[in-house]
Amino acid sequence: MIQVTRLNGKLFSLNALYIEQVEEFPDTTITLSNGDKFIVKESLEEVVKRITNFYREINIVATRKDMEG
Repeated sequence: MIQVTRLNGKLFSLNALYIEQVEEFPDTTITLSNGDKFIVKESLEEVVKRITNFYREINIVATRKDMEG
């Protein structure tokens, strides 16, 4: 799950596995695989970062060898 903020300032969690698309119109809009849409305060880049971190936490995305420190 990733935590994001609605435009009214309320936090909520989304299951990142169901995210189909993230766009900026200029507001960031997250579309789920079932067609539901959510407009959030976070930037597209921040949402993608949170999705990637979530995938790493549940071992869907491996860490690249050149990125390890």
